[in-house]
Amino acid sequence: MPEIQRFSVGPRMSEMAIYNNTVYLAGQIAEKTAGQDIQAQTTEVLACIDGLLAQAGSDKSKILHCQIFLADLADFPGMNQVWDQWVLAGHTPPRATVQAKLANPLWKVEIVITAAAYEIQTAF
Repeated sequence: MPEIQRFSVGPRMSEMAIYNNTVYLAGQIAEKTAGQDIQAQTTEVLACIDGLLAQAGSDKSKILHCQIFLADLADFPGMNQVWDQWVLAGHTPPRATVQAKLANPLWKVEIVITAAAYEIQTAF
């Protein structure tokens, strides 16, 4: 049975887990929130996702499923504008987008990704 690998393990959560060549990311949020609109926050979150997937031996072409949480559905078009530029044509994953009250009122978007990995990393 494959071992579960956890990365950036904290007292409450891990940033990423890999099991059976599948990468599970924690919800990714923008660190820079002050004065940032939905497009800036989405850009930052997607860049973070790119970095985590790369560390796991994966990339956005291998995303299996995406969940997007928006604090305000009025931000849906702005978030989609950034998403559409980021996602790879022909590799658009199944996706759900919902409005949710996020844990920090400055967060406009949180994105959760599950992806395939082919090159398992042992250090973060």
